[in-house]
Amino acid sequence: MKVLFVCLGNICRSPTAEGVFRDLAPEAKTDSAGTSNWHAGDPPYGPMQAAASARGYDLSDLRARQFVRADFERFDLIVAMDENNRRDIEHLRPAGNSTPVRVFTDFAPQTGATEVPDPYYTREFDGALDLVEACAAGLVIALKDRR
Repeated sequence: MKVLFVCLGNICRSPTAEGVFRDLAPEAKTDSAGTSNWHAGDPPYGPMQAAASARGYDLSDLRARQFVRADFERFDLIVAMDENNRRDIEHLRPAGNSTPVRVFTDFAPQTGATEVPDPYYTREFDGALDLVEACAAGLVIALKDRR
């Protein structure tokens, strides 16, 4: 299974989702991207890396990149951190492509969240990480149920 996690800048939410998910499902192929190119080539945001590191997740090898149309062909599942990013992703969908695009919180309905809030703006790095962990665990279960 190849899973792509997508947020706006690819320096907080999506690299964190990738890092948490790859720890839970090391057999999966993962990547992350942003719908913007603002931070292309940059590592995850320092405070987000620190919050992740405090829980044992190493994001230091990740670098931001922009989501591209070809990602629909490269991945089996694309996971957006919020509805705005899901819409931006869908806008780039090639005709005839059926790669599923889901909002991450779909995998943790028990949280009541409809999006992963962007800690770059909210400054709630631990809160975002709590939600990412719940969603990643739900995604692991959903993928196992598909087998």
